[in-house]
Amino acid sequence: MTSATLTRRAIAPLLVAGATLLLSACGGAGTDSAPSSEAGTTSVVAAFYPLQYAAQAVGGDTVSVTSLTPPGVEPHDLELTAAQVAEISQADVVLYIKGFQPAVDEAVAQQAADRAIDVSEGLALLSGDPAEGEVNDPHVWLDPANMAAIGQAIATRLGAVDPESAATVSANASALSTAMADLDAKYAAGLSTCASTDLVVSHEAFGYLANAYGLTQVGISGLSPEAEPSPARMKEVADLVRTAGISTIYYESLVDPKVAQTIADETGATAVMLDPLEGLAPDSTSDYVSVMEANLATLMKGQNCG
Repeated sequence: MTSATLTRRAIAPLLVAGATLLLSACGGAGTDSAPSSEAGTTSVVAAFYPLQYAAQAVGGDTVSVTSLTPPGVEPHDLELTAAQVAEISQADVVLYIKGFQPAVDEAVAQQAADRAIDVSEGLALLSGDPAEGEVNDPHVWLDPANMAAIGQAIATRLGAVDPESAATVSANASALSTAMADLDAKYAAGLSTCASTDLVVSHEAFGYLANAYGLTQVGISGLSPEAEPSPARMKEVADLVRTAGISTIYYESLVDPKVAQTIADETGATAVMLDPLEGLAPDSTSDYVSVMEANLATLMKGQNCG
């Protein structure tokens, strides 16, 4: 695969001279507290970690950000408390992905339809499996180009809510775009010469990443991590692993690895954790970029790249 850049994928960063992004400030865990009412800040509620990260990166000191999904919690089936619904109703801006968290969708429709941003709007979405009730693949954040576009969308909304912060958030969004371009370049180079391009994963969370870098996602389960694969699907994937000589099967940080481990044990492959970045572990000191860089190292080894 030839090296790709964000520019060639139509997410050109808007460079601002001297703009820097304090990425270390963006790795904090979400809380259940109500949005801050600090004077001069815009209250932002993010549905789960990647959107929290983007909001903090773009908003900086002009925003107070909370996440609805606590650290260590699998976000697909999040159930909201009354306090969290109140957070949504009181926030200046709510960030979510429609179709990813049904409880959040419902609360947004009832409490914040005029203040919410579906950050997947305007992105080129992958199709889901209609048989499983999946319209689109929501895991857009695993392509750095999409994260850059999400940052620009957040900056536009924050600047509209608080015009005095518009220049600041625009500069921060440009710095985020630059950081995502750097990350994209690392992925493009690292995954350009892989012996194996079949990416066997416990559930289909990595479609955008695979598409961006010339890999073919093979999901044991579909888009829902809790869906149990049929025996026929298990056999189909195991047969592919054997015939294609696949050495690595990937499971996820917040999901039971038993399905991936079962196929690995049957085929002689190795089961390895690949983080879908749906959330951070409690007390984690990582952030979006450091987890993505760790994923790249895992993929380069597992796919026998370089």
